[in-house]
Amino acid sequence: MKRHAPAPRPPAQGKATGRGTADNPHNRFAPLAVQWDDGIEGPSPVTECRPLQARSIIARNHSPDVPFAQSINPYQGCEHGCIYCYARPTHAYLDLSPGLDFETRLGCKVNAAQLLVRELDRGAYRCAPLTLGANTDPYQPVEKEQRITRSVLEVLQRCDHPVTLITKGALVTRDSDILADMATRGLCSVAISITTLDDDLKRRLEPRAASAAARLAAMESLARAGVPVTLLFAPVIPGLNEQELESVVARAADAGAVDANYILLRLPLEVAGLFRQWLQQHYPLRAAHVMSVLRQSRGGADNDPRFGHRMRGSGPFADLIARRFELACRRSGLQQRHSTELRTDLFRPPSGSATQGELFD
Repeated sequence: MKRHAPAPRPPAQGKATGRGTADNPHNRFAPLAVQWDDGIEGPSPVTECRPLQARSIIARNHSPDVPFAQSINPYQGCEHGCIYCYARPTHAYLDLSPGLDFETRLGCKVNAAQLLVRELDRGAYRCAPLTLGANTDPYQPVEKEQRITRSVLEVLQRCDHPVTLITKGALVTRDSDILADMATRGLCSVAISITTLDDDLKRRLEPRAASAAARLAAMESLARAGVPVTLLFAPVIPGLNEQELESVVARAADAGAVDANYILLRLPLEVAGLFRQWLQQHYPLRAAHVMSVLRQSRGGADNDPRFGHRMRGSGPFADLIARRFELACRRSGLQQRHSTELRTDLFRPPSGSATQGELFD
């Protein structure tokens, strides 16, 4: 039996300042679990960013629930620390915990741009929009130093390859020069996720993500630069942020968004336990109500993974949210498209658009 080294000792619940969770639940694939005694305290762990030499960079998707067929994730894990993040369980595949490890033990795909050149140059490659931000945020704090997302965008820009970005990081405006240039040719769009306008709730839900004000400012900046911007109101959490729906839509429209979409809270695998623990810690008087309404919208369970149900849910509450969102978008002049139509006919393989040396100058 393969034995796994114990995970680093986590700080006690509530002691990891600036993190979404202080818990490090057992990796479901590991045969051995290490449980620390209650009451152990420690400093908030620093973020580790391990350089990775990835073997491939484009992930293919066949889900009917998402509007893209292929995506790129420059990072593994995400420092934003959003407690509700549906990507947390993917850290278990790395022999790490979906809890605190997901926020602090990151992987950086340092060869992402080189791999992308190789994959786009294959004769069998057929151009379709690429999405950055499907699993972890391409503009999380480490991107400021690592610049992996920017290196990927530089390749796509030189190849005239369409791209969609999904982020809650204001750092996206750093790359306005690339995005604005691509937008003139119908090659890019940006979706910015705004969960709440309440700063206190945001700090608890998404401790290291940009503030709502910064995200709205990023929307405005990108819109002025001619980049199509979509609002993603996600996740909708019963009893916590759903009452802000109309306000968020209106503020995003004022900031220049042209489209809008939303997703009901999803709690796959370990995320369910982490979120319930977070609710009890931060909102103990609302916890039972939040989970009750969510379960009513998820077929009586914490999560409903069925295609056609997992993004929007079902039942009276889900139907009410759908109607409210439709009316709010209509009132603010926003469309409800799942994705912006981007051009694919301009694509040129890297070998035809520049030499590999030029691509990495």
